[in-house]
Amino acid sequence: MKKYLTLLAIAFVILIHPVSSLAGQGGRQVIQEVSDVSLDELSALEIENLTYMREEEKLARDVYLTMFETWGLSIFENIASSEQSHTDAVAKMLDKYKLPDPVVDDRIGIFMNQELADLYETLLARGYQSSLEALFVGGLIEEVDMVDLKRAIEETDNEDIRELYESLLRGSRNHLRAFVGQIENLGIVYEAQFLSQEEVDAIVDSPIERSSASRS
Repeated sequence: MKKYLTLLAIAFVILIHPVSSLAGQGGRQVIQEVSDVSLDELSALEIENLTYMREEEKLARDVYLTMFETWGLSIFENIASSEQSHTDAVAKMLDKYKLPDPVVDDRIGIFMNQELADLYETLLARGYQSSLEALFVGGLIEEVDMVDLKRAIEETDNEDIRELYESLLRGSRNHLRAFVGQIENLGIVYEAQFLSQEEVDAIVDSPIERSSASRS
């Protein structure tokens, strides 16, 4: 239910947003950061979150690949590559816990979760309006990802899953910095779409984050 309400909120943001006249970091090391700690039994909520996160990361990848094909901006290709690493890392965690993978068809735009399938089409409709709107779509996706990841972190007591989500969260912050940088390079001030403006400003004003593996 919480995720469904989040999707409704995203759709509202997209509908009310007017049409407006740094490549991401953190993808490459995510899979390596999935720990090999002993397995603990997962709760139904942990399983739900992990399964959802697999397709949510795929959604980001699919939108960015489509926006790259549409507008040819390298930021979308670069961040799509990072999102591929993210969704692969979640798939590895699902396999670790012997859970079914919802991505039975990895083609662009195919989702088991119907709400995500509908959201994908809504995001594309906005992104097709202009290259600038496509960049705003990228910002929105990353802001929403951060909300979902923070909630998922709070709802797990498994350290390996928490480490995975923390790594994905770093990636989302880096991606948001990249999209905001592209938008502001055009002389347009980026306004928060889902997070508070204070949180967005704090992220954008802080340095790019490196993975724990690259820092060690």
